[in-house]
Amino acid sequence: MNHYLVERFKEKLDNCPISDYHGLINPGLTCYLNSILQVLFMTEDFREAVNRCRSEDSTTIDRQLRIIFAHLQKHLAKTNNLTKELGIINKYKQRDAAEYLEKILCLTSPEASKIFRGELTHSATCLKCNETNDSRGFFWLLPLTVEDLPHQTCSVENGLEGFFKGERVCRENKVYCNRCKEKQSARFRCKMTQSPEILTLLLKRFQFDYKLRCYVKLHLNVEVPQTLHTQHCKYDLYALVNHFGSLTGGHYTAHIKSFETHTWYHFNDDRVNSVMPPLFGTRNTFLRSPTAYLLMYRKGYRPTKKPDKGLKQPH
Repeated sequence: MNHYLVERFKEKLDNCPISDYHGLINPGLTCYLNSILQVLFMTEDFREAVNRCRSEDSTTIDRQLRIIFAHLQKHLAKTNNLTKELGIINKYKQRDAAEYLEKILCLTSPEASKIFRGELTHSATCLKCNETNDSRGFFWLLPLTVEDLPHQTCSVENGLEGFFKGERVCRENKVYCNRCKEKQSARFRCKMTQSPEILTLLLKRFQFDYKLRCYVKLHLNVEVPQTLHTQHCKYDLYALVNHFGSLTGGHYTAHIKSFETHTWYHFNDDRVNSVMPPLFGTRNTFLRSPTAYLLMYRKGYRPTKKPDKGLKQPH
């Protein structure tokens, strides 16, 4: 870990007002887990659903989450039992926060995790006979490409547009068509057929550099909007998981908005501070961040006449 970087964060936090929320002890390099747990704890409907699930199913981690959440409501909490359930033996190994978010949701009761679950439909259309094949699958998060392009702002909106943009394959990349009985050029498209209550976006900051022949981190400023507008609803940002430092020596923290006080807080392991000045000003509808890694948006307006078809996608 980059200890100098972490100490700089702590010095800045010493001057911030203390909050009524409590932190999580970091016994090694488990900041990735602490940041995710604080997001889940601050997501009230997830926390309440975990408390309601009293099943004796040994395949879930509900009980360990309930214990941590109960402690967080009173004092500083430990994660020892949960790390064992998650198979984290070496607490001094750097790990990916997105990976453990998905792992926790997979091991949590469906009643609790369903608010993070969405559905995508992938379509492949033969460009010769127009035969279309659809396949559906669920997701916990959407990975968005982060690119440093000339004369173009790197933004969440651009990342979403790229994710849902259709792709045409031809020549050596042709795919087999069941109707034509041979490989043909095709168009691939993706659309969201079930939008989750909590939409989680992953900014793909860790990419393989073919010149260096290794993975590197992209420290680009990404425009993060406070609100995402869709065809039938809107999503409001309420949590960011940040990654500071490099791929091999980094640190995770979380910025989370309280649904009780509507105040943003910074969760940095055992330290929790209210964010001053506010993360979003009265006139700012987005922020530029070189550290945002995971973004959590909560669904706002629900349609009453038409079913929600998800994010607005290109025709």
